[in-house]
Amino acid sequence: MISEGTAFTFAVIFGIITVLLVRSRDVRAWEAVCVGLFGLYLGQTPVIYTVHGLVTWLINGFSHT
Repeated sequence: MISEGTAFTFAVIFGIITVLLVRSRDVRAWEAVCVGLFGLYLGQTPVIYTVHGLVTWLINGFSHT
């Protein structure tokens, strides 16, 4: 089970990335809204556990020395 602190951290990181993409005009505002809505709906499904496992695996892979 994903903890609230971990979920909040990931939400903040991905939110900052989305804001930076919109500011650089690589993503239009309506596309960012669609991405956000997709994330909200995805977060309400059991797929969140698979996504969390993948993100954790990637972070551990990049930070492993």
